[in-house]
Amino acid sequence: MEQQRIARFTHAGVADAEVSVHPFATGDGLGLNLTRFRRNDCDDVVLLVHGLTTSSDMYIMPEHTNLVNHLHDAGFGDVWAVDLRISGRFPYNSEATRHDLDAIALHDHPAMLAELRRHIGDRRVHVISHCVGAISFSMALFAATVTGVTSLVCNSVSLTPRTPRWSKIKLGYGPALMEYVLGPCHLDPRYANAPLLTRGWMLAKAVAPFHRECGEPACHMLSFMWGGGKPIFTHAKMSPVTHGRLPDLFGACNVNYYRHLHAMVKAGRAVKRHPRDPRSAALPDDYLSRAASVTTPILFLTGDRNHVFTDSNIVCHRTLEKVTPGLHELAVLPGYGHQDPFMGAASDTEVFPQVVDFLKRKAG
Repeated sequence: MEQQRIARFTHAGVADAEVSVHPFATGDGLGLNLTRFRRNDCDDVVLLVHGLTTSSDMYIMPEHTNLVNHLHDAGFGDVWAVDLRISGRFPYNSEATRHDLDAIALHDHPAMLAELRRHIGDRRVHVISHCVGAISFSMALFAATVTGVTSLVCNSVSLTPRTPRWSKIKLGYGPALMEYVLGPCHLDPRYANAPLLTRGWMLAKAVAPFHRECGEPACHMLSFMWGGGKPIFTHAKMSPVTHGRLPDLFGACNVNYYRHLHAMVKAGRAVKRHPRDPRSAALPDDYLSRAASVTTPILFLTGDRNHVFTDSNIVCHRTLEKVTPGLHELAVLPGYGHQDPFMGAASDTEVFPQVVDFLKRKAG
């Protein structure tokens, strides 16, 4: 019998919890969402922040034990997941507007926490973040556009983005090539399903021969969009069900974000995209410049097979250890890549316990 398809943008993966959606607006006029998964009230609230083109869906996948259910079972009964402007649940990534990570740090995260606080009051907040969500939330924390965070978990990358050489080339030349030559202004893992001979379809066909590791076109496109010539996860860590529905879990990516990431990779740290832009005057030019004043403990997670941001979190932990010795922690995950620590089939036994241990030590 053919396996029943998992519905796109479903909440079916969260069991035994009250689910409610809480819309909020950013200062620059975008409508975003927080979703609350409440099994019971507790003193420590957990907020989950997704990466670029993924969404809150990465934390509530029905095909295996997901992070929300694991947190509930571990005693964290009030879990929230945000959908930022970079979420695949919104159309913003495929629009021509040139958003960057400064906008997320300046507008999305403060508005997100304000809405969260409106419901939970002054209870302790622990943030678990991934990819560009981890970069942008770290930027917000170190720029003090968000405050009152009890602990932070960053997976794969934070304030010292580093990439393989091939990724640096793509970050440098890809945005202009896409916008002015190939078109359109975004990349999409669904391009293999585009109409025959359209630009997206032809790009997917051109990419496929360089990714022989599997037969899933969306996986090939994601490797092209994010990987340094290799997959964004370790295939052995992923459920075949998850691998088969990658187009439902990843959306389009506006290539302008690559410009900001390229500037950071060149600088070796998170920097402001447009230092002279008065709209971002509240943000520091160098987000590490205020590191000594940050007292929130951070757990830096990374797979030892990370082909997207390589050793970024190892470097970030080492950098901050010189500024605030003993405050932050590092956990290197054997056999894991970039995306699979939170989306892997066995993450509930191989990764999540380390996260929960960190949260419990920082709670109370």
